[in-house]
Parts: sequence; C-alpha cells; structure tokens
Amino acid sequence: MIYVKTKQLPLLLVVLGMLLTGCSNELDQPELNNNFAGGTDFSKTGDMIFSLIGVYQSVGARGWEQPLVVSTRGDDVNAAGDQQGLKNQDRYIYDNSFFGSRTLWETYYGDIIGAHTGIEQIERFMEFADEDGVALGNQYIAEAKVLRAILLFQLSQVYGAVFIPESSDLDDFANVTSVPTKDEVMQHLSDQMDEAIPFLLDMRPNERTDLPGGVTKYTALHIKALANQELKNYQAVADATGQIISSGKFSLFPDFYELFKTPGKLSNESLYEFQYSDFGAGTGTRVGHLYAPYGPNGWTPAVVGASAGWGFFEPSLKYVKFMLNRGENSRLETSVLFTQNGIDSIISTTSFTAATLPAFVSSTTRDGDILRDNARHIFSSGKHYLPSNQLIPGRNDYGSNKNYIVYRYAETLLMYTESLLQGASNSAMSADQAVNLVRERAGLTPLSGVTLNQLVDEKYAEFAMEWGKRFFDMVRLERYGELSYEGRTFTADKAFVTYHQDQKDEFPILDGVSN
Repeated sequence: MIYVKTKQLPLLLVVLGMLLTGCSNELDQPELNNNFAGGTDFSKTGDMIFSLIGVYQSVGARGWEQPLVVSTRGDDVNAAGDQQGLKNQDRYIYDNSFFGSRTLWETYYGDIIGAHTGIEQIERFMEFADEDGVALGNQYIAEAKVLRAILLFQLSQVYGAVFIPESSDLDDFANVTSVPTKDEVMQHLSDQMDEAIPFLLDMRPNERTDLPGGVTKYTALHIKALANQELKNYQAVADATGQIISSGKFSLFPDFYELFKTPGKLSNESLYEFQYSDFGAGTGTRVGHLYAPYGPNGWTPAVVGASAGWGFFEPSLKYVKFMLNRGENSRLETSVLFTQNGIDSIISTTSFTAATLPAFVSSTTRDGDILRDNARHIFSSGKHYLPSNQLIPGRNDYGSNKNYIVYRYAETLLMYTESLLQGASNSAMSADQAVNLVRERAGLTPLSGVTLNQLVDEKYAEFAMEWGKRFFDMVRLERYGELSYEGRTFTADKAFVTYHQDQKDEFPILDGVSN
C-alpha cells in the first residue's frame, strides 16, 4: 500500500512533463512567463493542478551538488573525494568560485521564481473558477508557498542575507537597494506559513489521495517552527510543534534502519520528502535523484551489478566515537557504513578492540553489501544508502528509487523539547515525554529532567548527515568549540558561505553584506 501511494505523485510528474513541456521550460525561464501565460486557456480550471505539480516537480528536482552544499559542514560529516571546493567549505574556507555554491544559488532561485510563476498561474485560473475552484486554488497557492519556503529557508541558512522574491517578475531585482538579513528572511517565512496554514489540508502528507505525500498544514507548521527556532523565538516554536504533536496524526516509524530505505517511504513520521520512483519496473521512465556522491567509492554489492558511489560525503570519526561511547546501536548502524580502514581507525584511537566493538561495526552491512577500502573515505553515509537488495531488478544506479526525507516528526519532537528547555511553555506533552519517544525508538533508557546538553546530544545522534542540521544547531547555540575539530577552527564569522563571484558580479550590493 505504501509503495503504491508513493509512486502516484512521481507518475503525475512524468505525465506532466510529457504533456506540458512548455510549462517546464517556462518555469526554468521565468522571464518568458508572459509568453507562457498568453498561450494558456485559464478558463479550463481543471488544469489548475498542473501549475502546482510543476512547482512540486521543480522543487524536488535537486542537482546532486545542492544538498551537499547545504549539508557538508559540521562535526558529523566530512567532505571527501576530489571536490576541492566542497572540501574547503567543510573546513570553513569559502571559495567564491566553487561551482556548487553557484548552482545552489541559481537553481534555488530559479525554482523559487518558478513557485511564484505557479502561484500567478493559479490566480489566473481562479478568475474563472466557481466557489469550489476558488477554494482549491487557495489551497494550491498555499502549497506553493510552503514549497518555496523549503528552498528559501535553506538558502538563508547557507548564505545568511538573501533576496526575498515577491513575484515572478525579474525586473523587481533591477534596482535592489538592500538585502534582507537572515532574521528578516526567517520572519518572512514564519509570516508566509501563517498565511498558508488556514488553506492547507489537515492531514498527514501520506493521507493525501490527490497528491500522496504533498505538503499539508503540518508541513507548514514544521517550517514555521524551524524559522522561529533560528530567530530564537522559542514560544513560537513550542506553539507550532505543539500543534503537530497534539494533532495525534504523527508517530515515529518503528524501525530506524528501514526509515531511510524503501519500507520508510511516506511513513507516518514524514512531514515532507522529495519523492522519486522507478515505478516498480526495471526499465523505462523513472524519476530519481543522483545519490552516487553519498555512496561508497568501492563495494562488493549483494546484488551483482549494483553501482558504487563517488565517496564525497563521509561521516566523521568524531561522530562515530560519540555514538559508540553512548552505546548506540540502531542509529549508528543506520547512519554509518564502515570500511575495514574505518574500523581500524576506531580501534587505534579508542579503547575498543575488535572483540568489544558491536557486531554491526563491520564492512559488511546487514543486507550483505561489502564496503571495500579505498583512498577517498573510511566511512559512508547510511542514511543515503539503499541496500542493493532493495533495488528493483534492472535498476543498478546507487540509491535508485530512494526518497529524500526533508522533514520528519522526530525533529518536531526534539524542537519542541528544546523550546521548553529554553523557557517556552506548552501542554502537548512534557519535555521528558517528547525526548523519550525518540530515545525509546533508539533503544535507549528514558531521561528524567532532561537538560539542554542532553537534548543537544540527542539531536546529534538522531540527525547526523541530514541537511546540515548539526552545524546549524551549533551555530545557533554558539557552541563553536564543537565545530573546531580534526584541524578545523570555527569562528562566528564563518557561519555563512561566501556568495559566488557570479552573484556578486550580477548584484554588486552583495559585496560587504553582513548579518
């Protein structure tokens, strides 16, 4: 049932791509929006959904380098391989000629503008719609606002001060005289979610039958909580996360290991994920993300012919030691894949021996894939790993058919916990109850009187390798010492990536911008 529901939205996206190639092109080239609008019959209000699906399609179609630029800082992960710009960024040395930061900016803004294009098209359809059509249009516009917010939030986390597009008209940028600060961007996103929430569906994403996995009221509440967490407005965090918790609609997927694999697609824990599918077929159309950068550079897969990865994204030895010292099992096995060189590094730098290490600390995963020693990395990310025995026969690309989780309920619970520890109040549950739900799944004993330090450690254990969450937490909480490790030195002025030179050339106002 989950699999059938999972593949419906990507199938709609493929059909859309076949039927409305012109729409896709115009979303990529917003300066031509007027030409596109002139060729659309807005009286056919049943076509309104295609404008929304186009936004979903563009927001989910992330290039391989973009999540890495967002994610590859912090003491949970190291950049590996031959991408020097990414390796420099990981060490807080920001290269304004790095192609990754250029494409992050350009593609994110292209898709943000595309979301505005979709909103404007929906508004045109609504001029011809009946009362029900207008209500549906308001819902679709609210969904597009949420999708736009996902990208703008990440852009501001990476760069700090960024532009806030208000429409699809690029002329709005011709005479820009200031760049909103990160705080201003976060407040804007919080306000946008307040606008969107009344029009969004009151259900889990996986309960939707029109667009399974599409955003709902709770996705928007989660983004509102994230934005206010960055603002350190902890009461607003508690209010938003408390609504999600009190809804009773969400629960943690019981098997942490499978959460990030095929069985975990669109689970009751998911508040939003980028959806990809091979449609159950070994050949033909597919909608996918390139997961190779996360994969081991050398392996012997259980399924012959399954492709290896590029070895660009390596869990840190610091994180592995932290997890071993906590006695973590399911979360460490899920988060980290081990080579023998990695195991030897653990033994040579800790009191663990080959005999005392947990059995899962092995170069062979529980699914039978064997990681080989290589020059690029000693560990690989398990959260971006799809076992070769879960590949659909005929599909050999690393991670093919795997979704990319963006927001999940565990984060809601731990944001809620932190907000209470930071002085907020809410009656949805206690801080202990919220954190212990997460710990229970991990097989850990419950905490009583949880402290902020314990909560910070819990988030480290739970969210390593996920969208740079550890790095952004440490910056927000000013725990800079955690980010100064293995030869790195972090200071507050290194919180934001340098704008690419192309962006400075196009927008000279970016020179000298500070938050």
